[in-house]
Parts: sequence; structure tokens; C-alpha cells
Amino acid sequence: MKEFIKVMKALSDPARVKIMKMLQHKTMCVCEIQTALDKAQSTTSKHLKILEDAGLITYQKNGLWVNYKLADGTQSPFAASLISHLYHWLEDDSDIKELVMQLPGIDRHIILDRS
Repeated sequence: MKEFIKVMKALSDPARVKIMKMLQHKTMCVCEIQTALDKAQSTTSKHLKILEDAGLITYQKNGLWVNYKLADGTQSPFAASLISHLYHWLEDDSDIKELVMQLPGIDRHIILDRS
């Protein structure tokens, strides 16, 4: 039951649901996710850690970059089920639609050039 509760709690926050929806469209680094959500880096990192601990996302280091993507679901059957359903859920939600439309314009190289 603990594993089930961990997955459900991970998706109980709107920002974490938005992260999941973004990652179903593309692999992203922290600065891209932070920019899309308009949240502080520390807040974004905390959200990512909760999702990772629940088996919903994974990351891969590539040089200086840490790239996040949806997990394949092998860590938890509960995570696997929710990941597969989330692909179809909330597609008509106005906040999700707006966020997804912004994704092509969010690029780590542009973000770093502005800094």
C-alpha cells in the first residue's frame, strides 16, 4: 500500500501533473521545466525528486545536463498504470494546452543565453 500512496501523493500537486504532461512531449532539463512552470529552481527540483521517488520519472546525465523523462514504469505497477493513462487524461484542460503549446519555444540554450 505504501508504494500506491507514494505514487498518488506524487500526482496530488498540479505542478507535478504539469511536469508529467510536459515530459510526455519531450525530455527536458530543470531550467526548461522551471521556465515553463515559472517556479524557482529549488521548487522545481523538489517536485522532480518527488516524481522520481514515486517511479514516475527518470533522469539521465549528459555532460553538464541532467535530462528528465517519463519513466518506463518498471519500478512500480502503479506508476506504470498512471503513466499510461496520463497520456490521454487532461488533453482538453486549458492550462495543459497552453503549457504544451509553449514547449517548442522553451530551449535550454536560449534560457542560458538570457542569464
